Amino acid sequence: MMADSGLTVEERLVRVVQHLGLQQAHVTGGSPADIAGLLRTHPDMVASLTLVCPARLPPQAVQPCSDRLLIIVGDQGPPAAMVQQAVASLPGASVVPLSHYMSPPWADAVAERTAEVEHALLSFLNAPHRPRIGAVDLRPQEGEIAGITYRVQGAGMPLLLLPLNLAATQWDHLLARLSAQYCTITLSGPELGFMPVLETRGKAWGYRSVVRTLIDEAHLQSGDTLLDVGCGSAVVDRWLAHYTNKRHPIVGVDVNRYLLREATALVQKDGLDDVIALQEGNAEALPFPDNAFDVVMSYTVMEETNAHTMLAEMIRVAKPGGRVAVMVRAMDVPWVVNVPLRPELKTKAEVARGFVGAHGCADASLGKRFRAAGLEHVKMFPQLATFDNLHVAIGQFLQAGILGALDANETQEWQASVRQAVEEGTFYIASSHHCAVGTKPSV
Repeated sequence: MMADSGLTVEERLVRVVQHLGLQQAHVTGGSPADIAGLLRTHPDMVASLTLVCPARLPPQAVQPCSDRLLIIVGDQGPPAAMVQQAVASLPGASVVPLSHYMSPPWADAVAERTAEVEHALLSFLNAPHRPRIGAVDLRPQEGEIAGITYRVQGAGMPLLLLPLNLAATQWDHLLARLSAQYCTITLSGPELGFMPVLETRGKAWGYRSVVRTLIDEAHLQSGDTLLDVGCGSAVVDRWLAHYTNKRHPIVGVDVNRYLLREATALVQKDGLDDVIALQEGNAEALPFPDNAFDVVMSYTVMEETNAHTMLAEMIRVAKPGGRVAVMVRAMDVPWVVNVPLRPELKTKAEVARGFVGAHGCADASLGKRFRAAGLEHVKMFPQLATFDNLHVAIGQFLQAGILGALDANETQEWQASVRQAVEEGTFYIASSHHCAVGTKPSV
């Protein structure tokens, strides 16, 4: 029997569906990557697909079910433009815009627009032309199959609830109402949603080299206490514990309860409970006293917050003489895409892609902010994080961002050129990051 570690996402999902005795189910979630493989290999299992605020939408990933596809997305900013472009090649797909709303990956749309999401989803599932599938009553139960945790509630047509990217409350605000009409099967785990993107990014040698340089420039000293603000899946903290031979107590804080649950399970699985402590907390109002940590760090989080407030909080909880180290995505620097493309298409592919909050920082102003905040001995340095594996989630996520901006002919050209680069062993995508390290004044 194949070990769970070697299974694809679709193989994991098939095992869950077969374990529960289902033939077909309606599916809803936030990431097309979760369902793309199943649509290729077992399209009949998917009675319909609803995507809520997808962070990436490469059309080819969901084309097998475009005639039974619903996309719920904010009508503001890059997400709306991405969906509008994608649906041009998705005949039959339905789009419901959430008015006056922008939906980056961390948007919590089910909590913030509960009634609108519920109405759109139920209207789609209950449409007169929608084929009815067999109702089931599986009794309330929960468990884990092939690395995917499942929780069953309610009775009726089966409805698989996949993770909603980085949404803090996931399906919590709708679960009771959906379970009153459907047999809901809520799925989670490190293989689904945004978790594999965070995990494979944090384990990629190119990304770790950027993090390692930032950590080295913070000049850790024996016994230093470390705080990771916006720890996410804690993938960096787990690596850091091993990198420093467990010499430093690490506290990870995140406002996202969903990610904290997943991160806690992974810390426990790695046997690092004695080194890493995780707790809930807002980067703009850290739940710690003044002068509490020797080193306060953050990785690609300041883009999503009020950067001024977050930096002030990081400085507040750092000890006098302590170091503050921050890394942000560089949205002001193009990617480097090492693929043999004609110049026009190469320029299009190398546009920096990502989401930035209204008051976030994702540019070279990071160093200026450090100096303005009163930090001393400030070092500023851009770094490239190189990713060369399209078979892992972060590679697929980066490619999906590019594909979402290409038309059908450009997509074919991109795919042929990527195949050539992979065969030659020269393929990589490198994204830029701005880094800064500063010292809190001793007096």
